[in-house]
Amino acid sequence: MKAKLMIAKIAICMLVATTYVNAQVNRNLYHEKHREQIHFSPSSGWMNDPNGMVYYEGEYHLFYQHYPKDNKWGPMHWGHAVSKDMIHWNNLPIALYPDSLGYIFSGSAVIDWKNTSGFAKNNRPAMVAIFTYHNAAEEKKGKKDYQSQGIAYSNDKGRTWTKFKANPVIKNPGISDFRDPKMSWDNIHNQWILALAVQDHTEFWTSKNLKNWEHASDFGKEWGAHGGVWECPDFFPLKVDGTKETKWILLKSINPGAINGGSGTQYFVGDFDGKNFILDEKFKPFVRNNEAVWLDYGRDNYAGVTWSDIPAKDGRRLFIGWMSNWQYAQNVPTAEWRSTSTLPRELVLKSTEAGYRLFTNPVKETALLKEKGDVHKLLTLQEQTLEGALDLTPKPGFTPTLSELNLSFELPEASQNTKFRVELSNDKGESYSVGYDAAANHFFSDRTQSGDLSFSDRFAAKVHPAPRTSRNKTIEMRLFFDVASSELFADKGETVITDIFFPTTDFTHLKLIAEGGKVILKKGSVQQLKSIWK
Repeated sequence: MKAKLMIAKIAICMLVATTYVNAQVNRNLYHEKHREQIHFSPSSGWMNDPNGMVYYEGEYHLFYQHYPKDNKWGPMHWGHAVSKDMIHWNNLPIALYPDSLGYIFSGSAVIDWKNTSGFAKNNRPAMVAIFTYHNAAEEKKGKKDYQSQGIAYSNDKGRTWTKFKANPVIKNPGISDFRDPKMSWDNIHNQWILALAVQDHTEFWTSKNLKNWEHASDFGKEWGAHGGVWECPDFFPLKVDGTKETKWILLKSINPGAINGGSGTQYFVGDFDGKNFILDEKFKPFVRNNEAVWLDYGRDNYAGVTWSDIPAKDGRRLFIGWMSNWQYAQNVPTAEWRSTSTLPRELVLKSTEAGYRLFTNPVKETALLKEKGDVHKLLTLQEQTLEGALDLTPKPGFTPTLSELNLSFELPEASQNTKFRVELSNDKGESYSVGYDAAANHFFSDRTQSGDLSFSDRFAAKVHPAPRTSRNKTIEMRLFFDVASSELFADKGETVITDIFFPTTDFTHLKLIAEGGKVILKKGSVQQLKSIWK
């Protein structure tokens, strides 16, 4: 009897201990060193490209390239998270696992409202995903046809998936780098269209039922940057802001070959006749001779694509990217997980003096991140002339690396050598700066002194410039700082810089610094933000 009582007591103690340990683990989860607090990241394991982004019945779905067993790239799965506002995320079980046809590489998802596929159930449309099968065994044998396209469908809002029995639906004709299908419904031509990354160009395919696809045309061999492999296309119509005119946009990620090194995303503007993408004549001069128009000039916005099936009454084109770079992504100094997504962004097409250009800004839902109530949560800056440094850390308890800054500057006529920047720093002398150089007429991001640089000799080899194309005398900078990242949206989204950094201890100081002359701060604000993770 005493032995049984002793065993029971031991069992209770073990249960209490386990509960305590689990509570401690849960308390620490999403609060580890370098863990972003306003950006999505997986709870553990490796993440790269966003996939299958679709909106359905009040939920934004974010699937992503995921390897759950390690914090480095491995056999790819589709991870899965959902959100009602694109800001606060709930992790769901893995959606798609590798099978006999291969790993599950990047792809897309749609709602088949017209049941063209026949996958609907109980009078509810199916969610249909298309993805690349990557057969690693065939690749090792030296074959070229190791990538093909398969589909799967869900009848329960993406919670469980059934792979199509007749996969693959697009077989490989003998080409390596044959991947990343992005499909959507083409209302104008009453068909499904698909953009596929094929080595150095994009192939367009069409279908009536998502199962049978026909190759329609090719684009890109003679246009844009070609310093690396083309990947992760996106293709969609977009109205020109303030007009009734519609143009078609092709997003195309490239690795390597981006303007500031490694991975990056270029884009093209044109028209689509149902089979062919015809580049806009005014856009052509900017994408000749291995030149490109870039969506983001930072090092850390790659493979981004947009959500499908956003309701017409909303009308926005919503985008999210992978916040890293293949030059160093697998070696950044995080342990439990690796990689983060960018803030969700809205893409707007505008007609400028240079032609059509995409403007990128954080979605309006980022207002949900703002802290309210306490005095130290917001600092309002009045008009003033700056020369030297201005401390922007308003009160004790303010966290600079969880903040939004809105700043408007005007350069005096005699200030052509002025350089002004926002600087994050800590007591160890580490710092990160983002700002504007008047002499060079460009924005810049400087992480050369930002902390841990040991994991890559290419991570912080130089300052990252971004040309200023606006001719407005007022320079506008909207900045979002997180624990390990900076996102600059300058001149109402005309120029964007996304960069990550890894200070050895958190940045606790925030300053505005003018060098080489004076600058007029017209107005500004510093807003404390709150974590999305409880």
